[in-house]
Amino acid sequence: MTRAEGEAPRETQMHGSEPIFCFGQQPCGIFPNRFVFAKIKTVRRMQAEMGGKIVFFLHDSDHDYRETCSVLTNKHTGQPERINFEVKNKIQKLYSPLYCKTIKPEWKEKARRCLPNLVSEELVDMFDSVETDNVTEFCIAMYRGMGLLEGVELVRSSDSQFRELAIAVDDYFVDVPYEGEVVRARIRGDRFSLHKGGGKYMDIPVSDIEKRQISPTRDTRLRWMQSVVKCTHYIAGEGEIQYLNKEDAPEIEFVKRDFIERSGEAYAEFNHEW
Repeated sequence: MTRAEGEAPRETQMHGSEPIFCFGQQPCGIFPNRFVFAKIKTVRRMQAEMGGKIVFFLHDSDHDYRETCSVLTNKHTGQPERINFEVKNKIQKLYSPLYCKTIKPEWKEKARRCLPNLVSEELVDMFDSVETDNVTEFCIAMYRGMGLLEGVELVRSSDSQFRELAIAVDDYFVDVPYEGEVVRARIRGDRFSLHKGGGKYMDIPVSDIEKRQISPTRDTRLRWMQSVVKCTHYIAGEGEIQYLNKEDAPEIEFVKRDFIERSGEAYAEFNHEW
């Protein structure tokens, strides 16, 4: 779990009265969802008005492969098309955290053939320039290339230093080896399990857990993140702001992101209007 060039130190401190604006999201695929762009636009507007700094809490500990699906409109047919990573094997696809998912070698050429019908030539060239077989690193490289992370401090939930600094939580996942891969198992009482769908779980052996292996659940993520980031403002999505337990962080001012049309589609543009 290495820090990419330009990422923030893992302990983000508040300096005096300087506001710290934070937004969070899982990696969203080769192009982020439009609602992520709306969060970025909102936070940049607030920074322009108030000063301070921006922190992007990238929750790449999540394991849901559906999070990285980009929905793009075909320029010729007007129909939506979906592009998602193809990863090494079924265990990785279903159970490995996003930062551990490895892209199949043939996927890039397959996806490349589709892109000219979906995005600009400039974005196709950017896609060609990315050289990594890691899902999270691929997403970060694309977002940087698009200029979306300029001036933004990137903090990753997978980072072992961040995890060591964070508070302990009682509801969590743990990254553990399983059949030659790293999987994200959920604590359930005195057991650790992989969710097979519906109400079905598969228990797996887990021992000697260290703090660097632990990441939070949805309900414990806010206070876990805030124990390190210490933000003053948090920009949340429409659904996110409904389930966040604001009592976990009463010091934060919660801000609903700006409205954007077609929020579930991918944002694939270069000329950003902040």
